[in-house]
Amino acid sequence: MRIETGYVILYLTDRRSVGKERKKMRTVKDAKERRNEILDAAEVLFVSKGYDNTTMKDILEKVQIAKGTLYYHFKSKEDILDAMVERIEERMKEKVKRVINTKKPVLTRVTDAILAMHVSSDIELAMLEEMHKPQNALLHQKSQEETMKWIVPMMETLVEEGIEEGIFATKYKTTAVEMIMLYSNVMLDEEHMGEGEQAMQKMLGFIDSAERLLGAKEGSMLPCIMQIFEKTMGGRKKDGEDKK
Repeated sequence: MRIETGYVILYLTDRRSVGKERKKMRTVKDAKERRNEILDAAEVLFVSKGYDNTTMKDILEKVQIAKGTLYYHFKSKEDILDAMVERIEERMKEKVKRVINTKKPVLTRVTDAILAMHVSSDIELAMLEEMHKPQNALLHQKSQEETMKWIVPMMETLVEEGIEEGIFATKYKTTAVEMIMLYSNVMLDEEHMGEGEQAMQKMLGFIDSAERLLGAKEGSMLPCIMQIFEKTMGGRKKDGEDKK
């Protein structure tokens, strides 16, 4: 509103409109967006510098926020690592869910679901390496326990479909899935599997065990599990050669 009083012109402005304008000028991010921004920056640093060589100060400088903001979301570097693992877990869960909800044959979806759990990106491999360190044993255990909570029910739905179609025949589908998923985690560790004939024998032994647990016809799971083995172990060998 404009009021003329002699030589003075007064402008009366609604304080609420000023507040709105100031709000527009400030970049205010919600907690989730800011948290993800910090995690994104930390991921880049953990891959480029390594987890041990990255400091909270490095993360602070990378994301360019106030120190108080960083420590409001994460009290330590360990908290950031924990949150990263949880975020990777959620992404993995969504990938597996999409695979299971397709109309592909049961054994194809079993293969695709296990492959969806295979880590392949730089950050995922960096996090996996970090979790295998002795000082992060509890984090590793927690991650495995959380994975089992959601992967077992998802894989059970595939086993139930397989039973209906006559592919599987087991009374203990939950136990069968738990044992297969736990051992598949070990099986896809190249340090455990070894190479050549040793790796092949372990793989064939795993296939035989999985078929017995699920009551599947002998040899019926050979193609799908060999595909998992070739894609995961072959991919890791290629990554190792690229780094040399």
